[in-house]
Amino acid sequence: MKSKLMITAVVVLLMGMSGTIMAKGDPIAGKSKAYICASCHGVNGEGVEQNPKIAGMAAGHFIKQMKAYKTGEHNHPMMEMSLQKLSEQDLEDMAAYYASLK
Repeated sequence: MKSKLMITAVVVLLMGMSGTIMAKGDPIAGKSKAYICASCHGVNGEGVEQNPKIAGMAAGHFIKQMKAYKTGEHNHPMMEMSLQKLSEQDLEDMAAYYASLK
């Protein structure tokens, strides 16, 4: 019984950390690039009005969503415009930064 509880606790802990473990980018560099998101998503990605929270988002999910906006798969003109000048590395860094926030 104790071993099952311990295994469950470890799995839950690792799942919670997966956003930062999986991040390929540099969160410090990402913080300096995240200004582009601040006016709509809050200074710390906390979400503002109808704009969702991005703080704590798993890095892989962040990258997937940003690529969908960048390519037009998700239709949102402001997001498409904001993302056009960002490189893959920029997105990786920003993903690492937002994944590091809780």
